[in-house]
Amino acid sequence: MRITLNGETHEVKDGLSVLALVLTLELDPKRVAVERNMEIVPKSVHGDTILVDGDALEIVEFVGGG
Repeated sequence: MRITLNGETHEVKDGLSVLALVLTLELDPKRVAVERNMEIVPKSVHGDTILVDGDALEIVEFVGGG
């Protein structure tokens, strides 16, 4: 299935959750914000939110510094 991730088209396997995608990208689930089809996906439902063909996602990773 195809999704758009941060403006680029990607092929991912069917049934992938938001959490599984974040882990596949080797990101820390605690340090990201995910928007799916222009709506924020709460962290509490990342594991339950299954991606579907055509989804558009934006993933932002928080980086500390100072």
